[in-house]
Parts: sequence; C-alpha cells; structure tokens
Amino acid sequence: LTVTEMFNAAEEGKVKAMYIMGENPLLSDPDIHHIEHCVKSLEFLVVQDIFLTETAEYADVVLPGVSFAEKDGTFTNSERRVQRVRRAIQPREDAREDHWIICELSKRMGYHMDYGSPSEIMEEIRTVTPSYAGITYERIEKEGIPWPCPSEDHPGTPILHLERFARGKGLFSAIDYKKPAELPDKEYPFLLTTGRVLEHYHTGTMTRKGKGLNMLYPELLAEINPEDAANLGIESGDFVTVTSRRGDIKVKTIISERPDRGVVFVPFHFKESPANMLTINAIDPIAKIPEYKVCAVRVERQKDKTGD
Repeated sequence: LTVTEMFNAAEEGKVKAMYIMGENPLLSDPDIHHIEHCVKSLEFLVVQDIFLTETAEYADVVLPGVSFAEKDGTFTNSERRVQRVRRAIQPREDAREDHWIICELSKRMGYHMDYGSPSEIMEEIRTVTPSYAGITYERIEKEGIPWPCPSEDHPGTPILHLERFARGKGLFSAIDYKKPAELPDKEYPFLLTTGRVLEHYHTGTMTRKGKGLNMLYPELLAEINPEDAANLGIESGDFVTVTSRRGDIKVKTIISERPDRGVVFVPFHFKESPANMLTINAIDPIAKIPEYKVCAVRVERQKDKTGD
C-alpha cells in the first residue's frame, strides 16, 4: 500500500496501527479533514519525530528523535551522494538517535539488532547492497561519494546514465490519458496547484522554526495571475478565501505572472492556512501519487485587510 492507500485502509478498519517516523501527514497529505478522520480511526499510533508535529499530537506514543546536529552517521542526498554527518551537540533530555530507537524496539519485540554505532550499520548496508559496496566511512570522511560505487577503488558515479541506460536504450510505454479527478467548473472556476517555496521545506517542521528563513518568507502567500486579480478586484496584500469542496483557507495574496490565468498557487508549508485542507484525496491509478497539482477552487476577496 502507498501512504494514501494506508490511510484509506485505516478508515476501513483494515490497518489498525501506524508507526510514523519523520513525516507529518496531518499537514502534508491531501484532504486533511479526511486524514484526520483516518488517524482517529487507528487503534494505535506511534510518531517518532524531533518536534511535536500536528500528527504527533494525535499519537498514543511519541518517541523523541534527534536533529541532524545531534546524530552521527550518513545522509544520501538526491544526487545519490553518500555524505558523513557528525554530531555537534549532545541530544537533549530523552531524545535518542533514530537507529537507537529502532534497535531498542526490535530487541523488545524479540529480534536483537546489536549495532554499536552507525558505522556498523553502514558496513552491513554495503555488504548487502552492491551499489554501496565500495563506500566506507574512511573514504567519505573528507568527501562524499555518489553511488553506484561497486568497489573500494571505484571513484563513484556522478552521472548515473551518461551514454546509455543500464539496460541499453530507454524503454517507453504508451499510456491512455486520464483526466484529473476534479477540474474547474462554474461553482469552483479556478485550478489550485500546491507546492513549495525556496525558503521552506515540506511541512515546515524545521524551516519555520528558523529566524533567518522566516525573515525571508514569513507568511503564506497565494499567487494569482494579474488578469484574475483584476477581475476579482484583488491587489497584492489583500486577503482572500480559497474554497474547495473539502474546506477553505484564508490567505494573503501576491499578484504574479508565474501562474497562468485561471490558476492559483498555494504553498503547503503553513499550518495556519493549510493548503492540503483544499486538495483532493485522488491518486494516479498507476503511480499512486496524489493529485496535489489539480483540484477546483473558488477565490473570494475578503473585505477585512487583516484576514480576520
């Protein structure tokens, strides 16, 4: 099951418990009201995170993890580069490193995972994963290595597919076009697309606690095309109500050429006006990815300039 399907299964009583680690679906998943109902349908919920997130507030048990500054180990980024991360400060109070929590839970459930350090886990990873076989702590002390790295004398692979794919030429398959589950109509004439801004990451659990980032992007802004703004009598800084069939949020606007006419863009980092209150719980039938980029909304200007 995908994450979206798991929550649907929880609502149906097929999934009884969840262990959520480092995720905040009560802000990141589509149709938050639906997700809230699904979470309440669970018999048992464990959340492991570094802050008491919107999701953690519903948990039966909260396991306090640690931030990057309090842990030792590696990160593998989107470039496939395996890099060392080193503890700079000791964990606060009862917080523990993720691997320690998992090992302790495993022991209590009858399977002893006796890892003395993250480096021992890395040794196991490279033993069973050919693309990591040549990556050792000694090699990445000064500089990260991009996988695949099949041997200790291999430099790593900065570009995964340079001249050809692993299986030769690229394989393409024709698919049948399927319309989004919900498109604009007379009642909801705008297309809402959600996403991110440079200054914040996902649900803002960490980035919205940073003073510098909040100075750069302190509040939620809905981007509206100039033609649409003129038709609605909206100026940059005005507050509007954005409403879908699932809910509504109040948000300040900025007039921008970035969205096409008929399109409204709303970032999803802000719990005060959660964009995913509006999105639809529909998934692509093949990829199983929610339709975050397409749902129907209407936009109404607020008389009160403060948004209250």
